[in-house]
Amino acid sequence: MYRQTMWKVIFPLMAIMLIFTPLEGNTSSAAEDSSIVNLRLMETTDIHVHLANYNYYQDEPTNEFGLALTATRIKEARGEAVNSMLFDNGDLIQGNPLGDYVARNGLEEGEVHPVYKAMNLLDYDAANIGNHEFNYGIDFLKESIDDANFPYVNANVYYDDGDNDPSNDQPFFDPYKILHKQVTDTNGNTQTVDVGVIGFVPPQIMQWDRSNLEGKVITKGIYESAKKYVPIMQEQGADIIVAIPHSGLGSVELQEREENATYNLTEIEGIDAIMFGHAHEAFPSETFAGIPGVNLEKGTINGVPSVEAGYWGNHLGIIDLQLEKNGEDWDVIDSSSEVRSIYNEETGEALVEPDQEILDAISEEHQATLDYIRSQVGETTAPIYSYFALVKDDPSVQIVSNAQKWYTKQAVTGTEYENLPILSAAAPFKAGGRSGAGYYTYIPEGPIAIKNVADLYVYPNTLKVVKLTGKEIHQWLEMSAGQFNQIDPNISEPQALVDLGFSTYNFDVIDGLTYEIDVTEPSRYNNDGELINPNAQRIVNLQYNGEPVEDSQEFLVATNNYRASGGGNFPNLDGSQIVLSPQIQNRQVIIQYIQENGTIDPSADGNWSFAAIEGNPELIFQSSPDAQEFIQSDGNISYIGEGANGFAKYAIDLAAEEPVTLTSLQEDTAAYIADGSVEHPLAVQLKNKLKQAAHHMDKGHQQQAVKKVEGFLKHLNNKAMGKFITADAKEALNASANELLENWK
Repeated sequence: MYRQTMWKVIFPLMAIMLIFTPLEGNTSSAAEDSSIVNLRLMETTDIHVHLANYNYYQDEPTNEFGLALTATRIKEARGEAVNSMLFDNGDLIQGNPLGDYVARNGLEEGEVHPVYKAMNLLDYDAANIGNHEFNYGIDFLKESIDDANFPYVNANVYYDDGDNDPSNDQPFFDPYKILHKQVTDTNGNTQTVDVGVIGFVPPQIMQWDRSNLEGKVITKGIYESAKKYVPIMQEQGADIIVAIPHSGLGSVELQEREENATYNLTEIEGIDAIMFGHAHEAFPSETFAGIPGVNLEKGTINGVPSVEAGYWGNHLGIIDLQLEKNGEDWDVIDSSSEVRSIYNEETGEALVEPDQEILDAISEEHQATLDYIRSQVGETTAPIYSYFALVKDDPSVQIVSNAQKWYTKQAVTGTEYENLPILSAAAPFKAGGRSGAGYYTYIPEGPIAIKNVADLYVYPNTLKVVKLTGKEIHQWLEMSAGQFNQIDPNISEPQALVDLGFSTYNFDVIDGLTYEIDVTEPSRYNNDGELINPNAQRIVNLQYNGEPVEDSQEFLVATNNYRASGGGNFPNLDGSQIVLSPQIQNRQVIIQYIQENGTIDPSADGNWSFAAIEGNPELIFQSSPDAQEFIQSDGNISYIGEGANGFAKYAIDLAAEEPVTLTSLQEDTAAYIADGSVEHPLAVQLKNKLKQAAHHMDKGHQQQAVKKVEGFLKHLNNKAMGKFITADAKEALNASANELLENWK
């Protein structure tokens, strides 16, 4: 009895002692097994050479972007964390006049690009290559990144060895790096976490920069490249893997060689965090609400911590990981993601001060850029703006087309193509959208400087001329017309005219032709260029010199290397149609055109418009509040009120106009007489001529009625009668009377 009771007491005591007494020789192992490390990952992306908080196009400081402002956020966030790492996602060396200035002057051996003067001060841990890194050619890219004090990674660009054997392809960059990060755990002990970093770029760079890359490199899909390298990184000891795809979120379904493949990457086992970019969005944010697998509160996609830090340095992306040591491995046991803005998006006020160390580092190049952009090239007789570029023919697009046609005409002289009609394709690059309510071109009447030309044409594209048939051009325009939502004329509620998911730089206007866009028709192609509605036809009344365009007619179209080589997935454009390839940037073409003419008239020629819609649907779109100044009193655009995120709301009336009749002309004339716009004696003569015309029409004598209306016009335009009519009334009555005569004919 005693013995049994004793063991009942002893056994529990021994068990407790074993729990709290470490095994001899395993003290440190047990401590390590319970280690917790908090690791902060920070991201910048799509800086596009916006280093200073300065808008070179407007030639003034800004609160809305600039790495100098982001740097302050970086230092704040770094100061909050015991352990942190900083990464950049790419699109660094191209995007504004500073980038163009540096590329134009080149980099001498040992000369440091201002981008890396700034970034080296911020102690980046690694960076990825973006698609715009290739815009100035591979040699310039290599010379630029040579001075980065941090490694670059990219896993889907390879040398073009020309043997069509993928098994022996060699990566052009280091596909990944494993960084041995010294960290301090929550117990104050030093630990090492091996952080694997892998980067990707859209494989479409082979289209977008064909002239710079063809024969030198090839690309492979982002997803397939990750599937290849992530297991290798794990085998080589990566404790955690951070993917830095220069790629937007993309579709839920896996697609071959997808441009925006981030969603697919979240489904690859072994990737612990994703810092993405390219799409100029901020994640987590309400933009991504409702997507399957997206948790905005945690900032995860399919459970993977993810962040996208906007663009131009307007946000800092942060992922906080909590790691737990499990034997020799580290597991992610918790996470959170956020983006921190540098300015208040509602008030426009700065939330941080610029980092003076960054500004000092780039001051020489910044001043040289200012001197460059302020040099004058000519004058304009009217303001140039892009506020309504998505809803009507536009002066900012017109001037580009004028210049491209002018240059191409000279370039084809003496060639086999000189007798072909020359057209020009140009798109509104700055038309709001995801870049915000301030992203519009505005150049006042008067002097034009280099900065204004850069504002008109923001990309360093080169001029290309393609030869296409009328049928192929029709399909080009059908793809471009995807800019608009399909409108139901029977719906009374407001309908958004512009599809905000369609990139405005893909809304090509082809000048030299006239055409209408019927938005009651569905889009023929989706945004990826896939034919989804074969019978749809939005482009109607397509004409050249007043005659219908024949399918077999041949044309030259001046465009840029991006479009001519397949950028935007337009039908019939893959580079094989290029017949002329002048070694000149489109921007330089515009400069030369302005210099040649001295003074230019940028007024749009109205070569495209919307087809009238039966019914009276309420169609709305967004633009800058500043656009109100340019609403024409006799136009079809009206201001509604304030919109979201700094935009303003506008309406456009596309309802079919009632045809002019003799009765309506009489009514209009009577109204102008009643309000004093037409005075005696002209009033009497105009009324009499219309009364006589009506009498002849009642008798069935149309020819006599025509003569009376022509008499009406003669009196209306008699110089002696000019003092008895206002200019507006005269213009309106002229238009109506001429339309009536045209209808009768």
